[in-house]
Parts: sequence; C-alpha cells; structure tokens
Amino acid sequence: MAITAEDVCLERVVPITEGFAAEEVTPDSDLHIIGSDVTVQISSADAQLVVRLPFGSHTRTFLQEISKCRPGVIGSEDIKQNEKDLVVNHSWSRNSDDKATPRQSKSKMDITSEMVRSSSTMVSDKACLLSEQKFGLRDTIVKSQLVQKEDSYTNLQNFRFFIGTYNVNGQSPKESLQPWLSQDVEPPDVYCVGFQELDLSKEAFFFNDTPKEEEWFKAVTDSLHPDAKYAKVKLVRLVGMLLLLYVKADHALNISEVEAETVGTGIMGRMGNKGGVAIRFKFHNTSVCIVNSHLAAHIEDYERRNQDFKDICSRMQFCQSDPNLPPLTISKHDVILWLGDLNYRIEQLEVETVKMHIEKEKFQALYQYDQVQTCLPRGQLKKQMDEKAVFDGFTEGEITFQPTYKYNTGCDDWDTSEKCRTPAWCDRILWKGKNISQLSYRSHMALKSSDHKPVSSMFDIGVKVVNEELYRKAFEEIVRSLDKMENASIPSVILSQREFFFKDVKYMQLQVETFTIRNEQMPCQFEFINKLDEDTYCKEWLIANPSKGFLLPDSEMTIELELFVNKSTATRLNSGEEKLEDILILHLDRGKDYFLSVIGNYLPSCFGSPIQTLCYMREPIRDMSSESIRELTLLPLQMSDDIFRDEKPLDIPKELWMMVDHLYRNASQQEDLFQQPGLRSEFEQIRDCLDTAMLDTLLGSNHSVAEALLLFLESLPEPVICYSLYNNCLHCANNYTSSSQVVSMLPICHKNVFNYLMAFLRELLKNSEKNHLDVNILASIFGGLLLRPPPQHANPDVTEKRKAQQFIQQFLLREGNSP
Repeated sequence: MAITAEDVCLERVVPITEGFAAEEVTPDSDLHIIGSDVTVQISSADAQLVVRLPFGSHTRTFLQEISKCRPGVIGSEDIKQNEKDLVVNHSWSRNSDDKATPRQSKSKMDITSEMVRSSSTMVSDKACLLSEQKFGLRDTIVKSQLVQKEDSYTNLQNFRFFIGTYNVNGQSPKESLQPWLSQDVEPPDVYCVGFQELDLSKEAFFFNDTPKEEEWFKAVTDSLHPDAKYAKVKLVRLVGMLLLLYVKADHALNISEVEAETVGTGIMGRMGNKGGVAIRFKFHNTSVCIVNSHLAAHIEDYERRNQDFKDICSRMQFCQSDPNLPPLTISKHDVILWLGDLNYRIEQLEVETVKMHIEKEKFQALYQYDQVQTCLPRGQLKKQMDEKAVFDGFTEGEITFQPTYKYNTGCDDWDTSEKCRTPAWCDRILWKGKNISQLSYRSHMALKSSDHKPVSSMFDIGVKVVNEELYRKAFEEIVRSLDKMENASIPSVILSQREFFFKDVKYMQLQVETFTIRNEQMPCQFEFINKLDEDTYCKEWLIANPSKGFLLPDSEMTIELELFVNKSTATRLNSGEEKLEDILILHLDRGKDYFLSVIGNYLPSCFGSPIQTLCYMREPIRDMSSESIRELTLLPLQMSDDIFRDEKPLDIPKELWMMVDHLYRNASQQEDLFQQPGLRSEFEQIRDCLDTAMLDTLLGSNHSVAEALLLFLESLPEPVICYSLYNNCLHCANNYTSSSQVVSMLPICHKNVFNYLMAFLRELLKNSEKNHLDVNILASIFGGLLLRPPPQHANPDVTEKRKAQQFIQQFLLREGNSP
C-alpha cells in the first residue's frame, strides 16, 4: 500500500546540508529476515533520523528524490548502502524484499544512463539496466529491443516452487505446519503460502487489524523445510487473506521488482472479506505473479465468484520501476500461480452420493460434477473454465485427493452441523504460463484445526537466466544500430480514430471505446499530457489505458478509453453543471501532439443526487427535464418555509423507500445481509428501476438490493448526517441525549431519512437469530455511510471510525417505530 499524507506527521526536520547522507542500516542480526521493512538512517551535520519504509516503487521514488537534493550533486542518484555507493535505482530495485540487498556492488560510474548510451561500455547485470527508473527515449528503445532478443542471451534453468493454500477458519495455529510445508525430501527453491479467513472477527473485517498475522507468519517460518535457509521476500494481507513469499537465501539476490497489491470484492466492491492479494516479482529474467484469492461463498453464487475473479484481474495493478510505463496487470507476467479458496462446489448430487464416491475414491467421476468442471450440464469451476467465464488459459492438475471442505474441526469427519455441507474441492491451485511442470497436487489430512484441509502443489518452473557474455553482445548490437538510426526522422503515428461518442452513460456502468496507434519509421514514446492550467490529462470520469507507452517501428498498440461515472462525479453530471466533454492531448516525445475529442450523454440518476432534491421529485428522475433537475439540485440545504409553498416535499426519497421496503418485506431474515455482495448486473437493473419507475418491484436478490442501498447512501453528495455536524457527533458518541440533539439539528429531509433507517435497522435486529446481524455489524457498516467526514478532513483513523460506530449504535439500542 502506498504511504499517503494522512499516514504521516512531521516531528523532526533533517536539513540537507554538507555532510548529508542516507544510509540503509542492515544489522547482521536482521540478515535472515530479508523481508523486513527498509530501515534508513538519514543524517546531517547536526541531526539524525531513522525511518522504516515498506519495500516498493513508492519507497524507491522517495529515496531517489532525497538523493537528488544532496548538496553539490546535480542529478545524482547515489545512496549509501552498507558503506558502498550505489545508484539508488539499482540498489533499491535489487531487493528480495523490504530490505535493499544489491546483487553486486558497482560504482556509480558503472551504471549511469550515460554509460547505457555508450557503445563501448556495458552493464554486465541486465536487471540493473532494466530497473533504472529514469528512462530517456533511447534507454526505452534499448530495453524494448533487449526484451525482443531475450531468447538470444538467456537459457532456462528449472527451479522448484512450493504453492500452498489453507483456509484456517479464523483459528490460531495449534499444530506444526511441517506436514503441509515440508513433506518432500528435497527443499523447494521458492515458497508461496496463502491463507484465507485468517481472522473472522469484526475488528479484522471493519478495521483490517488482527494479531493473527504475526501468529501465522511465525508458524509458517518455523515449518519451512529444515534442510535449507530461507529469506522472507514479502508479506501482504487484506483482512483474512494473507500471502507469504520466501526464497532460498542464496537465491535472494536474484529477486527483483517486488510489488504487492490487494483488491477487495466484498460488499460495495471494496470490503476485504472477499477478494485477492498478490505479489509480483522477477526471478532472474522471468516475471512471476502469485495471486491468493477468496471468492464468494455458497453453492448457488457461481456468477458472483466469476465476477470476483474478473474484478481481481481488472483492478489488480502493479507499479513499474519505470514511471513512463503503465502499471502491470496480472496477465502481463511470464508465470501466473493462482491459489486460494475459490469456493466452487460440487452440484446436482446428494450429500450421501458425494460421500459414497469419496469413500470409493472415485474422484474423477465426482469431479465431473464439480463447478469448475466440463460443459456437461453440471459443474462449476471446470465448467466455468471451459465456458471461458473464468480462468481462461489457466491449467489445473488432476485431482487425486478427496474434497478439502467441509470437516468438523479437530478431526477428519465430514460436516455434521445442521447445514450438513456437501463436501467440495473449494481449495485450488491453478497456473498459467510456459515451461511449468506440476510435480504434485495434494491435500494434507494431518492438519485438523480448521474445517478446511490445506492443499499444496509442487512445480518445476523454467526460469530465464541471463548469460552475461551473450547479453553483452546483444546489448552492443542494439546500441550500434541505434547510433545509425539517431536523428533519422521525427516520430509520427497514425490514429485509427480521433472522435469518440459515449451513448447513454449510466451511473457505475463502465463504457469502453478503443482505438489503435500505428507507428511508422521511428521508435517513439507517447503519453497523454495535461492541458494548460489543468492537473490531469483527462476529466475524472475518463481514463486512457495505457496512458503512456512505447512503440517500435512498424508496430501498433490498442488504447482503451474507459468512461465510468461514480459518486465523485455523478452529482455535477446529474445537475448539468458538468457535461461529458473532454479533449485529450496525445504527445509524442520529440514529435507532434494529436488531439482527441470525447463526448457523451449522461442519463441522470438518483445515485449521486442530494436527499432534498429527491424529496422534491415526485416523478422518476429520468422523466424530468434537465432544467428542473438542475434547479432542485442547487436548492440550499436549509430552506425556509416559503420556498415551494405549493409543493410539499416527500418525507423521504421514494427511491430510498423502495429499497428499504423491499428489504423489510423480503430480507428481514436473510443471512449475511449487508455483508455479502450482490451481482453487478442486478445492481444495474435496480438502478434503472429506481431511475425510471418502470417496475413496481425491484429485481434482483436481497443481497443486490442491500448493496444498492449502501451504494445509494455512499453516493449522497451531502451525507445523511450533514458534514457540518460531523465533529459534533464524534464528541457526543457516548451520550444519547446529546446525540439526539445533534440529530434534531438536521434539515427535515435528512432527519426523516436518519430516523427511518434507524427504525428499519432495529427491525432487522429483532431477527438476529436468523439473519446473524448484531448491533456492532450494523453500526460499523452504516456508521461509515451516514456519518462521513467533510471533504477537506483527513481520512478517519480507527478512533474516529469507532466513534462513528458508537454514535449509530446508540440509536440501534433504542426502541422506535417500524419503517
């Protein structure tokens, strides 16, 4: 995760004067934990500061900027590391984890970009060249052509990868993990270990805080193969999903470009109880991406699982060391290893029939009914794969072990609870890429602390290792050809399209238009640039993907223009204060600029409209004129009684009433309400129904309607509890009388909505035995939506979030009227 301004405060200032130095501190005692945070000692003549920073592109950029400021050094990229001067881009990109560990010591003169441009001087370590952050056009051309010629200077060497996944059901480690992690005689070169449901507590769900991360990290570290020494490369966690990467210590120096990211796909598309965590890195010259995911549960929700997979793939993006290049997606790697609780089930068979197949070890016969199975009229994961709904191009090995879910905790007996879950292969490992050979795929029945069994797979993976002599020849050949090409012509490209129209754009419904950039004779670097007096190259609702890139001669690239209206842009589009109109400037380095026109028409929505505006709308918003919507949207929040005397507003927005009434009548006993996400397609149907009133009944599942309600509240430009009262609410979070007085100060429409929602939530709590909701869950979910900090306020910390929860909780514990 990137460090933002809200994460830090200024306590001391270290002046950049003579004697200034930035040095990584690597005590001998820390050498075995290569994955620890980077510890940097920053010192000046009269001050010293020690900071710990996470490994990644943000830290590299920060250290590079520090080194640029050193007095007497113009454009210097030096930084001391273990008493040796190294280029910061070199030393920090050669980490095997959060500690900078250079592959080899080179002086600055060996690796400056000037030397890269010289045909007579060569950097022997290819990774050093390719990890340079500050690329000029010539350097980019060298890099691109080196990638094209990669087969001429690399050879494949097999390395053994252990991949493991374990849903621990919120348990702490109670037994050694060696039966799972150290079962083979030969120690693996790389360990990738993933967990799901690390912590099921509300603290972990709402605040992403758990002590169990350290417990399981220690349990894994203590259970790695005893015949080898390992270094932790990276740890990443999102709520209950944890992914650990270790390598043999003697391989650590060949690990580079390590990045970690997370994607939550839970309720509202963000909560981290479901989703994925990933680590990407280069091992020698092969790029590897490891993904640990926990997809939606329940046998019937395979569409939701498919949507989770697609969301992880589209939203998981890794920064590159070269800022001129777009982020990397999962698919842009040589090797992809995907593990986790994928939650696909066995369907269309009775529980006893499934158990009979298991007892007779007829796993292949049973596998035909697996949701990942073939296009027989059954199956989920394999079926979804064969239909190319998910995991297109991935491979899964033959399953020769019994289903890994669901067991009674502490033994090997199948689930005997009231639900009596059908056994299923929920826990899976898949792969994609070349030169990958699966050596084993198995479960581990010896571990009994969870209702799942852990799964592991061992792979031999062919990794591209650089032959330094051949690499030198390829490099020198490229440089000589560039010397001849220099200044041959001005770059120019041909665009397939320059005008784009997005028709009938709707709230939170992505639209994409594409065009191609065709390069001609000269290698060129392109980028969309900011217009004069603007901070970004495009409006907030638009993005170009990729927004920058590099083209070799006689090549082309497809650019996607993605238009997406969300809560931050909907209000001004609803009111007509802003229109879907923009001009993009595509700039060629050393070439000319190209102008692209983007326009569209937006269909106004109740999502993103103020409460007061909606209360004055008796007709569906799509039936109203743009002038009427604009006039109502711009109404002052506190209105006098003589405004609109002939038209009394509704007590609450009709759209809000439709959603709450639907849930009140149909979902009061719905399990996991407001905790399990709905389907995006169903949200779109619900949104259209609210905006057009073409149907009297909302379409979609209870979970989709519940998520739509949360998204509606999140989209309000002025929250239910007005921004001006935010601090008042926090101050009286434990005093019901004072809190009630604050609510009484709300505008009448806002007060009505607040009281209506509280009455509805109290009704849900009366059915808590069946819907499994409690005061803390509802107060946490709705506290962050009804009580939001003002726009200029810093992001709320854990203390503020808890106070918001306590404020709402007071009203849920009081009796009131039903909605």
